Amino acid sequence: MLTRKTKYGLKAMLALAREHGRGPVLIAGLSRQERIPQRFLEGILLELKHRGLVQSRKGPGGGYQLGRTPDRISVGEVIRVLDGPLALVSCVSQTAYAPCQECVTERDCAVRRVFQQVRDETARILDGTTLAAAASAGPHDEPSRQDFVQLGDGR
Repeated sequence: MLTRKTKYGLKAMLALAREHGRGPVLIAGLSRQERIPQRFLEGILLELKHRGLVQSRKGPGGGYQLGRTPDRISVGEVIRVLDGPLALVSCVSQTAYAPCQECVTERDCAVRRVFQQVRDETARILDGTTLAAAASAGPHDEPSRQDFVQLGDGR
């Protein structure tokens, strides 16, 4: 389950994606628009800034904006920055691998095989969904396979 921090982070990133190209967005307005407590949002945006996903500008005309174009940031990347690995068990994680203590061999572990598939499909969907694609979907749109655009596919 997503943490509240990650859900708020995704909401903020999607709002910034919709505003992309229009200049920085004030944190107070973003907080109010997305119904995210401002102090909580400040911490989230600072974490995203440290990882290069957002930029900030101080002073008049300042605020926050995406660090890259929305078609170059995936939902999976945002989740990993705020929540860590996508994998539900450490033995299938690509970013935080650790062997399970109770397994004799990973190759023979049926639990690992199932959760490897879960991780692979989760990563395929989340890493293949850009902020641009997610932000442009309407409120009642069902995602189609073409909405899950792989980063770096030339678009």
